[in-house]
Amino acid sequence: MDKESGLTLFLVLLLCHKGNTLSQTSCPYKCQCFTPVQVLCADERMISLPTNISKQVKDFIVMTSGLAYLFPNTLEESPQLTKLVFLNNALRSIHSQAFKHLTELQELEISGNPTLDKFFPETFSNQRNLMKLVLNFNRFREILPGMFDSLKQLQTLQMKGNFLLELPKFLFLNLHNLKFLDLSQNKLEDVRRETFSGLARLEILKMNNNLIDNITSDTFKNISQLTELHLEGNMISELSEGTFSTLSNLKVLNLRGNLLRAFTLSVLILSSNQLSTLPEDIFRNLTVLETVDLSENQLTFLPETIFKGLSSVEVIHLHMNNLSKVEPKLFEDQIFIQQLYLSDNQLKTIPFGLLDTFDIQPTLRLHGNPWSCDCHMWYLHDWVLRNTLDIEMVERMLCESPGYLRRRTVISIEKDQLLCQVFQDEMPGLNSCSLQTSSDTIVIKCKVDKCSPLAVMVEFQEVDGNINEHILKKDISQCSNETMTNNSNQ
Repeated sequence: MDKESGLTLFLVLLLCHKGNTLSQTSCPYKCQCFTPVQVLCADERMISLPTNISKQVKDFIVMTSGLAYLFPNTLEESPQLTKLVFLNNALRSIHSQAFKHLTELQELEISGNPTLDKFFPETFSNQRNLMKLVLNFNRFREILPGMFDSLKQLQTLQMKGNFLLELPKFLFLNLHNLKFLDLSQNKLEDVRRETFSGLARLEILKMNNNLIDNITSDTFKNISQLTELHLEGNMISELSEGTFSTLSNLKVLNLRGNLLRAFTLSVLILSSNQLSTLPEDIFRNLTVLETVDLSENQLTFLPETIFKGLSSVEVIHLHMNNLSKVEPKLFEDQIFIQQLYLSDNQLKTIPFGLLDTFDIQPTLRLHGNPWSCDCHMWYLHDWVLRNTLDIEMVERMLCESPGYLRRRTVISIEKDQLLCQVFQDEMPGLNSCSLQTSSDTIVIKCKVDKCSPLAVMVEFQEVDGNINEHILKKDISQCSNETMTNNSNQ
């Protein structure tokens, strides 16, 4: 018994225990009635279904019984059922007319029967209101064409843990409302575009843990609304160009545990999701990737090696995230990049040399960030002035701080305006400074350590713009001699 079935059994038995407090006067022999509309029969000695089921019953569950066969008349007295579950029984055969009278069924499960290996045609032909069909952990080796044709309201179909070798073409053609399809843990080797014909509303597809070794470029073209695709645990060694190109809504793609050596994927679009973090090896096998679009997410940080080895990348979109910093070597391998968007983030500055690795200057977007226009911006300021023509909407690249430069464009500021306020704990050897005025004299007093290397520079800017600099630096040659003397004495 798998974990899911075991959990179901536990929950049902728990309900069974609670149901013992209810009246059992009209309940079938060897069964439990939780409410007037719910009946559970769980007895290994039961080999046939009870005949005295109330017409009020809507949910009928049979589990862990010795029931081996369902005949045409087995359930004909209970046409009112909306939910029917056979879980972990000994079913060997189900007649094609066994569910003929159950036209109101909305949920049907037949799971955990190790000797049940096939369905006959027309088994579900009268279940036109069925919304959920679960056929897990039986022994089906094949599903006949047309088996599900009448189930036009079906939203969930599970056939997990069987022995299916292949699926007929157009098997799901009439399942226009299906949203969840689970084909995991079978023996499937091949799936084609025709396999998924008709599944225009499918959102979740699970084909993990099969023997699939080939996925073509058009396999998923009929199921463009997918949000989750599980292919882990197969034998896929190669993916064709454009394999996932039609899956614009895809949020989960799991390829773990295959035989992939490299992706032939050139465009990866993960924009407009809710990504806040990414593992550093997420693009490890995507060596021919040319476009990476991570825009409109909630990314706050990117590992420095996340793009390592992606030397073919030409476009990186990171705009409209929450990035507050980027690592110095983030784009070290993207020497051929042509377009880099970092706009609309939370960047205040960028590290020295970040934009110097490219062979040609890429088209850049940097606006919409709260740039701090102080001494830490010297590198970026110089780069922007040199490459103004390569920056889109450069006039929207504004300073957020300091206050006296707020809302000024970066390109309108002179480098000597990019100043940093000095704090005592940032300057070793500096204790305190004071500014004093006396008539026409300004006095700057700084208490420094005896051997501090600090220098004081005073700039006088004249009316014509000329600047005269005066630098005062303490002679600390004796300090080095003292240090050498002290070291020799030790």
